[in-house]
Amino acid sequence: QVQLVESGGGLVQPGGSLRLSCAGSGFTWNYYTIGWFRQAPGKEREGVSYIPSGGSPVYADSVQGRFTISRDNAKNTVYLQMNSLKPEDTAVYYCAASITPTMRSSAYNRWGRGTQVTVSS
Repeated sequence: QVQLVESGGGLVQPGGSLRLSCAGSGFTWNYYTIGWFRQAPGKEREGVSYIPSGGSPVYADSVQGRFTISRDNAKNTVYLQMNSLKPEDTAVYYCAASITPTMRSSAYNRWGRGTQVTVSS
């Protein structure tokens, strides 16, 4: 059974940090690019970052320099370290898997259920 499970979300003050984790199972992890997406209330889902297996990470302009994505293939896990968080980062964050290294969400056919990140004082 294919599964992606996110964890690490929560409530944090502006300027704070969180680290999200995405654990995968049921598919050949090393073949896939893993991406992070987010969706805020009333807004469309947007790409945040992705990391190919053995490739270089890519970031959306809105998070460049603040977020860092990394992967541990031995643990089938991808991490998203989020620093200098802003209220506009508030959203449900999803991880997803794709054969294609891309920020297009339509290319991802395996999705987690999401974890809530709220940035507020």
